[in-house]
Amino acid sequence: MNAFTIREASKWASDFLCKEVSPTNISYLLQYGKIRKHGGNGSALVDLNDLKKYYESYMGKRELNWKNRLGNDLNWILSFDHLREKDTTKHVHRLHPYKGKFIPQLVEYFIDSHTDDFKRDVYNAKIKLCMI
Repeated sequence: MNAFTIREASKWASDFLCKEVSPTNISYLLQYGKIRKHGGNGSALVDLNDLKKYYESYMGKRELNWKNRLGNDLNWILSFDHLREKDTTKHVHRLHPYKGKFIPQLVEYFIDSHTDDFKRDVYNAKIKLCMI
């Protein structure tokens, strides 16, 4: 086992993903069972293999897996997979695990004025239904 402290795991993940991964992000993964916690006596250690497996699943494979399950019309932009966890939960205090977290970027996506293929298709489908 290649055991890292939370801070070392944060540094490794940042280098691996080429974007900042804070120690808080690693603690979140441990707290919610996304990766296993090793060690004892108050020291949390992270296995490099567990961490690597977790982050590799985010590098395009998650999108393909979901599209295989739900179909190719899935709008992956709405997964907000490209955002850091702290950006999607900046309004939540983390005192307890609230599973119905509100993602402010979702509202922003629908309210802002940019138009992409997904918005255009949904709008046109709604117009067609209203005309029937």
